[in-house]
Amino acid sequence: MSIPGHRFLVLGITFAIMENRPLIDLVIPAFNEENAIGNVLRDIPKDWVSEIVVCNNLSTDDTARVASTAGATVVDAPVKGYGNACLSGLEYISRKGEKPGIVVFMDADYSDHPDELPKLVKPIIDGSHDLVIGSRSLGEMERGAMTVQQVFGNWLATNLIRIFYGYRFTDLGPFRAIRYDKLLELDMQDRTYGWTVEMQVKAAKNQFRCIEVPVKYRKRIGFSKISGTIKGTILAGQKIIWTIFKYL
Repeated sequence: MSIPGHRFLVLGITFAIMENRPLIDLVIPAFNEENAIGNVLRDIPKDWVSEIVVCNNLSTDDTARVASTAGATVVDAPVKGYGNACLSGLEYISRKGEKPGIVVFMDADYSDHPDELPKLVKPIIDGSHDLVIGSRSLGEMERGAMTVQQVFGNWLATNLIRIFYGYRFTDLGPFRAIRYDKLLELDMQDRTYGWTVEMQVKAAKNQFRCIEVPVKYRKRIGFSKISGTIKGTILAGQKIIWTIFKYL
């Protein structure tokens, strides 16, 4: 899907004249989310996005079919891992003739509220910021939407970023927006659990203009493949902490 109108370039951001806002591509990593992805795609404000890219990360269910039927572009991510899925989406975008001005990332489990996308991208459209994190800590979070381990992990990680990088974040939330040219500068590498924290640590190190906006967060549909298991929680925690220290 595309936004109508002529395009022009300002500060590396492609704008659509009729809408007076940048082209926005939405990247959604997905692994076995057939019961949730349809809800996510239904609630996305379609007039705000140029293309929705669902990165199908070795799903064994109908995730790809549901996403395609709902109008999304489905890209296969042939190696398992959250970061691998996101990187597959970015590889697809890099091959497009017309690049977006902003890339938004969102989970496929319907825990985020897709209708909040306009609020998320506003600081970038206004020209005041490069990276916007949707903060669940600052917003309204449904009881039980995050495990105790997740809450503690967020607190620990964001405090370590503050101490070692001098940037204040309250969350490593998956719902986020970033200028595409700035995203390329980050040269994202992580292929598993460290994707979100790598982005924030590198943004801090490169002195990007970062801001958090409060977002709502609800219990996901289905079972979490990371926080839903002890092994997943431990591995994710280790990777996040390792990533924070890796880029010092």
